[in-house]
Amino acid sequence: MSGRIMALDVGEKRVGVAVSDETGTLATPRDPLLRRDLAHDLARIRSLGEELQVRRIVVGWPISLNGTVGPQAQRVEAFVEHLRQAVAWPVELVDERFTTRAAERILLDQNVRRRRRRELRDGLAAAGILETYLARRSAGQERGDA
Repeated sequence: MSGRIMALDVGEKRVGVAVSDETGTLATPRDPLLRRDLAHDLARIRSLGEELQVRRIVVGWPISLNGTVGPQAQRVEAFVEHLRQAVAWPVELVDERFTTRAAERILLDQNVRRRRRRELRDGLAAAGILETYLARRSAGQERGDA
């Protein structure tokens, strides 16, 4: 199955974005989308998806460490329901535990300044979400689950 996959890390102020290559093997972070209002946010995601010719969107699902669905996860679920109505591609939730923390750790290890870390963290977190999805999909295909 070929075509790009877009990953989103939905936050209160920004939406982190990453996109795969055509083969669905590499994840590349992109500049985050600044949140304005739901209609505007959905239109920008749809436009970006059309521009990138995506075939699927995966969205980070911030469930708690013990697997429960807290307030932020519920907000993301509500956002995903609106997104599914706004775009023509399948939209899936992907467990995003530790992706933002991992992105922050990478940037700290590289001595990136605080202001620049904020700019880069969301895209790296989205890339982590996409890498998780791609790895699980690849493992499933190797087992014959896909």
